[in-house]
Amino acid sequence: MCARRGRSSSWPAPEKGIDVTTGHCLCGAVTFSYDAEPKWTLNCHCESCRRALSAPMATWISVPRSALRFTAAMPDYYASSTGVRRSFCGKCGSPLTYEHEQLPDEVHVLAGALSDPAAARPQAHIFVAEQLPWFEVADDLPRYEETRADGPAIRRGPRK
Repeated sequence: MCARRGRSSSWPAPEKGIDVTTGHCLCGAVTFSYDAEPKWTLNCHCESCRRALSAPMATWISVPRSALRFTAAMPDYYASSTGVRRSFCGKCGSPLTYEHEQLPDEVHVLAGALSDPAAARPQAHIFVAEQLPWFEVADDLPRYEETRADGPAIRRGPRK
């Protein structure tokens, strides 16, 4: 999942062979990069993510906190629920990240904020119990009622 290559002079170069993925908000004031392989990429259908994005689902990429760097303006943060904070651009309002205190070593980045969002490769759909009845994604990925840790996939592919 490599977008544009490049780095800010304010932080060290990544290890040889590790790609740098970049992204930004709508207006370009907040830019970021990460230089590690994502832990996972998932499509989330939960109500909280839908409302935070005002969209039928969110595609999140889990990256190590130590690999994520904001390379221009810093985002603003909103405590959306207990232990959760979401970042956004204070200028244009674009949502950017999700952080949970129970996952201190991870930051979840929105795939739509990547410089090359087409490079994202989701692995599954989560919280499909909350999926909107009028929205479906035509892929063959596994669907989980809640999270992958809560049990086996309830199906592969769209609802029939």
